Amino acid sequence: MKVLPFGERALLAEFASLTQTMAAFQAFSAARVPGIVELIPAATTVLAQIDPTRLSLRAAEQWLSDTYARATRSNTVRVGEALSVTIPVRYDGPDLASVALLLGVSIDELVSRHSQAHWQCAFIGFAPGFAYLASTEADFNLPRRETSRTSVAPGSVGLAGEFTGIYPRNSPGGWQLIGATDVTLWDEARDPPAAITPGMIVRFEVVTP
Repeated sequence: MKVLPFGERALLAEFASLTQTMAAFQAFSAARVPGIVELIPAATTVLAQIDPTRLSLRAAEQWLSDTYARATRSNTVRVGEALSVTIPVRYDGPDLASVALLLGVSIDELVSRHSQAHWQCAFIGFAPGFAYLASTEADFNLPRRETSRTSVAPGSVGLAGEFTGIYPRNSPGGWQLIGATDVTLWDEARDPPAAITPGMIVRFEVVTP
């Protein structure tokens, strides 16, 4: 882990891989101390926003280093009960058949692998409420579509790289679409507005179109 300066109220912890980043985010979240305002994970970084009246940058850097070192030494991350959510999905996306062909499996096998895996939200990006979900069980690694769609409907479930994600609103997009859900992923009137937040466990439930 490398800790980089990020202005007067934040530090950026940088890691070599997504796996390390997800483990570090869980460790930081579980050991959070007063003065850490927010932890924001990305693919290979965790941004720690700090209240300097309660925790100095030097102390925060030491806390990040010590917490990550403890997690690395023990090879375990002690966390509270992880929040989880089940997302019902109609597996009828326009790319379902081509994705199965790319993976060399049947459509039934693709649906089974996607719906039976435990997914975890690594970070939020691209659009408010768009959760990048990773899994060590599904073993997907797919390219994006050669040509992006100019419009993808909200609730569309897609695959790209090692991630699966759900479009929270209508937008352009190049992910391979395998299904859809009626769950509202982003609602500004809700607290929190995102239905899926970093660290949350996500399961997909097959529903009949």
